[in-house]
Amino acid sequence: MYAIVEIAGQQFKVAKDQRIFVHRLSGNEGDKVEFDNVLLIDNGGKINVGAPAVSGALIKAQIERHVQGDKVIVFKKKRRKGYQKSNGHRQKFTEITISDILESGAKKAAAPKKEAAPKAETKKETAPKKEATKKDAAPKAATKKAKASDADNKNEE
Repeated sequence: MYAIVEIAGQQFKVAKDQRIFVHRLSGNEGDKVEFDNVLLIDNGGKINVGAPAVSGALIKAQIERHVQGDKVIVFKKKRRKGYQKSNGHRQKFTEITISDILESGAKKAAAPKKEAAPKAETKKETAPKKEATKKDAAPKAATKKAKASDADNKNEE
């Protein structure tokens, strides 16, 4: 019996008592973890494929230890330019042991949330737009004329 499960954004083919390294999981060594995003289960030739996940399927595992992967050196260089840059990286992993594969042992979904009472629609009161009156337009025109006359006075001097 094996299953394909998505753990920390990656897909793994797992079987019972198998040890795998996955991206760092939160939790302490010895903690038990469960994964419910099971994509496929093969039980002795009987294949159950999810769309996208098998409903009710569950993978139980135990965190063995947290480790770091091998060091990867990144070296950048541009020839004849005097540019060199070196950088290193060590990925953090968690080693887990698959303890059980259950086809229909997942926890029931949480009770559906209560729907909120529909809100009464409130109409926003909008004030009527002010239309431009002759009084508002007159000062603007006067200021333009005053600016124009000031410019003419400066040019005369």
